[in-house]
Amino acid sequence: MDFNIFKDRSSFFLIAGPCVVENEEVVYETAFKLQNICNNLNIPFVFKSSYRKANRSSVDSFSGIGDRKALDILGKVKKELNVAICTDIHLPEEADFAAEVADILQIPAFLSRQTDLLIAAAKTGKIVNIKKGQFLSPGSMKFAAQKVKESGNEQIFITERGTTFGYQDLIIDFRGIPIMKEFGYPVVLDITHSLQQPNQTSGVTGGLPELIETIAKAGIATGVDGIFLETHPNPAIAKSDGANMLKLDKVEDLLIKLKRIYSAL
Repeated sequence: MDFNIFKDRSSFFLIAGPCVVENEEVVYETAFKLQNICNNLNIPFVFKSSYRKANRSSVDSFSGIGDRKALDILGKVKKELNVAICTDIHLPEEADFAAEVADILQIPAFLSRQTDLLIAAAKTGKIVNIKKGQFLSPGSMKFAAQKVKESGNEQIFITERGTTFGYQDLIIDFRGIPIMKEFGYPVVLDITHSLQQPNQTSGVTGGLPELIETIAKAGIATGVDGIFLETHPNPAIAKSDGANMLKLDKVEDLLIKLKRIYSAL
């Protein structure tokens, strides 16, 4: 896909979808509705869903339906809806496998310093979305981006997703947005993961979805190039990250409000 789409200042772009591939029905319904909304609002759209989630709170937590099966579902949706795909990778050997379908390879925040992983993603020639580690300063993300660039790939996103605040909370330092924009790459705000409450004693990550609109508005006002959010037709029964997802039928109203702020700026 054309990386320049994401540098077009006529609109922010959206990366969105359910946290992980649960089944074909949820993936297709979510992608179809999001694509229609974004087409109507002239917002560039990328469908995001992980074919597998390696970072889980508990060994019993749902991690996926099988890598090949999940990636095949993403490939089918990509072909039928003509939509770009973003998915996570966790190990260097996964890069080429995921790149068979994905237009954007996403580096999870906990892995943002993993040199071999960043290089493997870069060498696929796909866009590489590096999530800022919860333990990293905004300025230190230039080194992660350099690893991708020096591997011959300048198609890079940097995504803010909150900083660890105590044991069970995250906080967004919006000063980091202009700092990371200075690197010359599109900066994305991951709204829903920034509202997680990790490390709960129950073994299930909590969240503050009631603050999604507040954080999203602040991100647009601060100058982010793209918005990342996880959404599901029914977050209450989502198999991963349901506690901080936005319900699918609320996405359009949120995007309309964000477009108004973006246009005002």
